Amino acid sequence: MQQKARQVLDLGIAVGPQLYRLLRARIIRNEIEPGVRISESEIAAQYSISRQPVREAFIKLAEEGLVEIRPQRGTFVHRITTAAVMDARFVREAIEADIAGYLATHADEAVIKMLRQEIEKQKRALNDVNEFMELDDRFHALLAEAAGKIRVWKMVEGLKSQMDRVRHLAMLRFPASKLVSQHSAIVEAIASADPEAAIAAMRGHLREILNDLPEIAESNPQFFEEKPQWLLPEDTNPRRNL
Repeated sequence: MQQKARQVLDLGIAVGPQLYRLLRARIIRNEIEPGVRISESEIAAQYSISRQPVREAFIKLAEEGLVEIRPQRGTFVHRITTAAVMDARFVREAIEADIAGYLATHADEAVIKMLRQEIEKQKRALNDVNEFMELDDRFHALLAEAAGKIRVWKMVEGLKSQMDRVRHLAMLRFPASKLVSQHSAIVEAIASADPEAAIAAMRGHLREILNDLPEIAESNPQFFEEKPQWLLPEDTNPRRNL
C-alpha cells in the first residue's frame, strides 16, 4: 500500500476495531483502489502495532466483501460487486421508506427542527465529498433514531459498504445539491404529516443510484468486478426497478 498512515491510533483502547474502521473508510472512499494488495506487515509498521490487530481488521473487511484474502498470495482490495450494491439498495428502501412513513405520523417539532438543521449543514458541505457523505449517513441515521430504529440502521450500515463505494464515485461526477433537495423533500413530507409523500420521497431518493450506476460503471470499469449490462438505460429488464 503506497499511501502513508493518515491517522494515529489510540493505543489506550482496542486497536483492531479502530484499524478496521480506518481501513474501511479508506476503501469506501476509494483512497485504496480495487485490486491493490495491502500488506499486514506494512500496515503494522505504519501504525507501530503488531500484525495481530491488522489480521483481525482484514478478516472483518473480508466478511464485508471489501477485501479478499488469498492464501499464500496476500490480501487484495475487492472490486465493487453490482449485485451487492443492488441488494443493499433494495434493503435500504424497504426499511427506510417505512421509517419515513412512520415519522410522518409520529415526528414532533423538535425532530423536524433537527432534520432541517441537518439539511443546512449539508448545504454548507457541498464542496467537500467526505464531509457531505458523513452528513448524508448521519441524516439517515437520525431518521432511524427518531423512529426508534437505530439498531436496524446499524444492521443496514453493515450491508451497504459496496453501495457506499459507488456513492463516493457518484459524488465526484454528479452534483450533491440534488441529494440535498431530495433530503429536504423527505423532511418536508414528514413535517406535513403526509406518510405517502414521505415514503415516495424516500423511495425516489434511494432509487437515484439506479440512474447513476450505469454511468459510474462505464466510467470506472477498473472499480467493478463485472460490467452490469442489465443496468444500461436501453435494457428493459424489470430487475432495473428492484
